[in-house]
Amino acid sequence: MRTTPPTETDEAAAAPPPTPAGRAVPGAFADVTASASTLRRFLHGLPGVDAVGLEARAAALGTRSIKASAKAYAIDLAISMIDLTTLEGADTAGKVRALGAKAVHPDPTDRTTPRTAAVCVYPDMVATAKQAVAGTDVKVASVATAFPAGRAPLEVKLADVREAVAAGADEIDMVIDRGAFLSGDYLKVFEEIVAVKEACRRARLKVIFETGELSTYDNIRRASWLGMMAGADFIKTSTGKVGVNATPANTLLMLEAVRDFRAQTGVQVGVKPAGGIRTSKDAVKFLVLVNETAGADWLDNHWFRFGASSLLNDLLMQRQKLATGRYSGPDYVTVD
Repeated sequence: MRTTPPTETDEAAAAPPPTPAGRAVPGAFADVTASASTLRRFLHGLPGVDAVGLEARAAALGTRSIKASAKAYAIDLAISMIDLTTLEGADTAGKVRALGAKAVHPDPTDRTTPRTAAVCVYPDMVATAKQAVAGTDVKVASVATAFPAGRAPLEVKLADVREAVAAGADEIDMVIDRGAFLSGDYLKVFEEIVAVKEACRRARLKVIFETGELSTYDNIRRASWLGMMAGADFIKTSTGKVGVNATPANTLLMLEAVRDFRAQTGVQVGVKPAGGIRTSKDAVKFLVLVNETAGADWLDNHWFRFGASSLLNDLLMQRQKLATGRYSGPDYVTVD
């Protein structure tokens, strides 16, 4: 396998079939992760990001219009990709049970409405969420590793992960140590992701970069490759707890990264933009980004998610509008 940096012209069409999730990726990059210096050399050898070109392409794709029939499909697809989330200090068991019920039946008046992909909660609420979605294909995701700041010793972070997995979490959303990354200690970040991946056992791992704190597109590209090389099943933009979260441009950049990573390794990695995606129009724009950048293989909730709970209500309203020709009143959807 090639371990030299990818070029901008790598073609996704040349990609071999994706390796199933749960694969061991880190060993495949043993040469470039052997030391801090070799890892740094690899990451800084990745092509620089043309910020103007990236933002222009994201904006251009965002202007695509779609027909009504395609819009109905896109709305249902977006609903099926949502990680319905509550991550507040005031979360109660009752609130989590209600969230689980909404994930299973987003629109109780229309049972043809797709279920959401998952509910996402803190580790101490995993067991409650698991009971709420029992007997369905809705996954339970849990944030861990001292979310959202990630400021804790590794032993504490791993205990956080193990507790969530033991309680039944199907997926773990971890945050990277941005301080270590921004100071150039890439090997520490890599080794921490590897350790968390091992602690996840059967659970899929989403690695959150907090792109709003990484400052540059070059850093986002480096973080994407670092996370994928360490064994991430998903790379995720943000926690939703900072000022700048998911944007079309940073999501486009991460989609390019997963596309190029699969072209080189045969391993498919998912993408999850989180925070700031609130309307059906926004969701459709992101789905266009997925289709035009990574391709149709990612248009599935196994490989693409929205971390945006408020988005669901607008999708339900738009879905009802397409079905009946009119908008329902403000009490048509629950207030989350």
